[in-house]
Amino acid sequence: MARDRTLHVCSACGAQSTKWQGQCPGCGEWNTLVETVVSSHPAAAGGRSAQGTAGSSRLVSSLSTVKPHAEPRFETGSTELDRVLGGGLTRASVVLIGGDPGIGKSTLLLQAMATMSADRRSLYVTGEESMEQVALRARRLGVDASDLGLLAETQLENILATLAAERPDVAVIDSIQTVYSGQLLSAPGSVSQVRECAAQFTRFAKSSGCALVMVGHVTKEGALAGPRVLEHMVDTVLYFEGETHSSFRLIRAFKNRFGAVNELGVFAMTEKGLKGVSNPSAMFLSQHDAEVPGACVTVTLEGTRPLAVELQALVDDAHGSNPRRLTVGLENNRLAMLLAVLHRHAGIACNDQDVFVNAVGGVRIGEPSADLPVLLAIVSSLRARAVPGKLVAFGEVGLAGEIRPVVRGQDRIKEAAKLGFTRAIVPAANRPKQPIEGIEIVGVTRIEEALAALRG
Repeated sequence: MARDRTLHVCSACGAQSTKWQGQCPGCGEWNTLVETVVSSHPAAAGGRSAQGTAGSSRLVSSLSTVKPHAEPRFETGSTELDRVLGGGLTRASVVLIGGDPGIGKSTLLLQAMATMSADRRSLYVTGEESMEQVALRARRLGVDASDLGLLAETQLENILATLAAERPDVAVIDSIQTVYSGQLLSAPGSVSQVRECAAQFTRFAKSSGCALVMVGHVTKEGALAGPRVLEHMVDTVLYFEGETHSSFRLIRAFKNRFGAVNELGVFAMTEKGLKGVSNPSAMFLSQHDAEVPGACVTVTLEGTRPLAVELQALVDDAHGSNPRRLTVGLENNRLAMLLAVLHRHAGIACNDQDVFVNAVGGVRIGEPSADLPVLLAIVSSLRARAVPGKLVAFGEVGLAGEIRPVVRGQDRIKEAAKLGFTRAIVPAANRPKQPIEGIEIVGVTRIEEALAALRG
């Protein structure tokens, strides 16, 4: 009879070692190896026979003989969630959604599953709540979940047996950290348990055609808990974000084999659950009674969606020997670069000033199109002269002071015109050949021209 053995598993990448080491041999992280007891079962090892190895060669096909076909999508009933998924769920896909506790992951999925259960076989597996708690939430949300299958179970083998018997079109596992396999002696939520359970669920989804959604916990740093290999196993990785003091929630796609990455969905948390926000630009624009210095509106791209976002800057006298540079929603190192460009090519120095920049609404801007509006907001705050309220700007600023074009400039200008902006300062290369009704477009090639256009 095989005896249990002890392995040390990395909590970051899932690599295994027979003995403890300070540094993981797989990913190089320090102090991440955790002792795990593994139950040895000869049947689980399941080596291939010589006949099986020889027969596997007959399964190889030429790529030219494979005929791909587009699978119909499962619409979830939420336009914003479908947008992030790339149009809805696909058959045999595995989606991993993570977020802070209480952010609304279970609420969103319960609403979606209740809608899909009307015409598709659906199963909701809960490992964190009892059936009564899920039923109370459904009643509070006012959703009709009479056709939704519900299972309260945490053992992997029992869940897989139920999935095989019910054959659902869509299933939710809430959450993967609570599921455990009886083949492993480690605790639920450990690296080995999460990796094995996720692999078994993925194998079932691919073989049965079931669209599977797994809920994942996040660490205090905001990353998905468990081994990094978990994100590689699944087809789509979604992050659910939001501030505790705000009713708005954002869901982002960081990996999607069936759609665009960095797509953004916006929800509002209400008494009846999460509702999609059809015009999220209004959420990211502050409402001022009058024009104020230090604020400039830009149009950024989140996936395929242009969003108008207000950028705010505050420039104040430094009260120490080292002036502070702080950004919220933008890259901090890029701010230091922009201030150097502003000094070198426009003659405006902030060496003795504290500079703070904020993107309104909690949105994070990772593209360089925010360079130009950030500089305009800084100059506006420094000179105590407000940027016109109906002006919008975007463009990348180079180290030589040039204004570089950005992708989909015309879509950004059309979004600004739709929101009522009457003037746009954009890179000259992004200026459309045909005028756009209702908005004056000023094309600039240098930072000096942009500042002159701001004054004019």
